[in-house]
Amino acid sequence: MNSRQDQLKAFDRLLTIMDELRAQCPWDKKQTMETLRHLTIEETYELGDAILDKDLEEVKKELGDVLLHIVFYSKIGSETKNFDIADVCNSICEKLISRHPHIYSDVKVENEEDVKRNWENLKLKEGKTSVLEGVPKSLPALVKANRIQEKVAGVGFDWEKPEQVWEKVQEELNELNAEIKSGNTDNIESEFGDVLFSMVNYARFLDVNPENALERTNKKFSKRFQYLEEKAKALNKPLKDMTLAQMDVFWEEAKRLPK
Repeated sequence: MNSRQDQLKAFDRLLTIMDELRAQCPWDKKQTMETLRHLTIEETYELGDAILDKDLEEVKKELGDVLLHIVFYSKIGSETKNFDIADVCNSICEKLISRHPHIYSDVKVENEEDVKRNWENLKLKEGKTSVLEGVPKSLPALVKANRIQEKVAGVGFDWEKPEQVWEKVQEELNELNAEIKSGNTDNIESEFGDVLFSMVNYARFLDVNPENALERTNKKFSKRFQYLEEKAKALNKPLKDMTLAQMDVFWEEAKRLPK
């Protein structure tokens, strides 16, 4: 691994390249925070994919892309004299020190839950009016549900046992079933949302990240379906011309493939 001196040298190299690109490259010169925003989101998702794939070489590359965006935003901020990369680094340093009084002060904690609880309480003391203020509005709904539940749990608004949450899941399923029988589309959607929300809550009690779990299933399904497509292609038979029974044979084969 690189020494701290080499790490700082590499970071300085990136800052220098960013200065050069911003001054000389037509594309880099015209970028704004607004034009970079959607690219940053895309890079973050690509990093997430690499992490789920456990592809560490790709994780390294994607982290570089994300770091580039951080440096890019900071460069733009320096041009308007609002902030630069030093301000960004110092800001997060001060926040980390402030939010970890059990490390940098005399606060005592017993476990991870105490740390989370202190974190949320400190945010309220900093002037936030709600523990939910830190949940971005643009988060995907599944991720947002998980973060909302983590936030409120941090201040003690939570179930005590996993069994209670599972009972809530079953209660929401029964309510959904009742609305399905009634045929009220709006109510069905509402109750379906309640089922998903309660399942996300249950995942938290099982120490399962629901986003990661669902993405694993997405990848698993895609792999099996692509196997089915390959088999159909080998038979020179379009999937639309195959019966479900025929497709199911290959689907079962796909399920037995190494993970």
